[in-house]
Amino acid sequence: MTLYKNKYRIESTRCKNWDYASNGYYFVTICTHNREYFFGEVEGNEMYLSAIGEIAAQEWHKTAQIRPNVELDEWIVMPNHMHGIIIIKNQPIETFSRIEIETFHRNVSTSRLKSDSLGAIIGQFKSVCTKRIREAGFSSFGWQTRFYDHIIREQTSLENIRKYIVNNPMKWELDRHNATNLYM
Repeated sequence: MTLYKNKYRIESTRCKNWDYASNGYYFVTICTHNREYFFGEVEGNEMYLSAIGEIAAQEWHKTAQIRPNVELDEWIVMPNHMHGIIIIKNQPIETFSRIEIETFHRNVSTSRLKSDSLGAIIGQFKSVCTKRIREAGFSSFGWQTRFYDHIIREQTSLENIRKYIVNNPMKWELDRHNATNLYM
């Protein structure tokens, strides 16, 4: 941690030399504030969405519909978080293997959020969800301020992450943020 105006500041977890608006496959995890169970519950290895979870799922699905540069791969809404693979295509690409290594080392300014970047996409998603959820009468809903991302750089990793997402409800009993595990 560093100091900014005599206050501790958490450093960014983003890759410093990566352009998050560049073509790529990104695995993201977005959590609710204090990991509260807003989105529903897992029963019998299956996720059942609450009204809030339905809104989040609808808005996630719309992410690719309203952005021509975005495709969604595997994704899931869990009780207190979401996992998803977002494919950003701001320049033409042929296949996963065509993402060239040179894009991993662009000189990127960290001072502003770039439009069509991963951060802008997630920020807009969280914003519209929050608005719809609060309009539906759920005033206590909130998101964790940041999100986790992982740049997917190879096919094997993509396949493993897809399996992880699909199997997430089946592993919910083991999740350290599952309330039933907090007092064990």
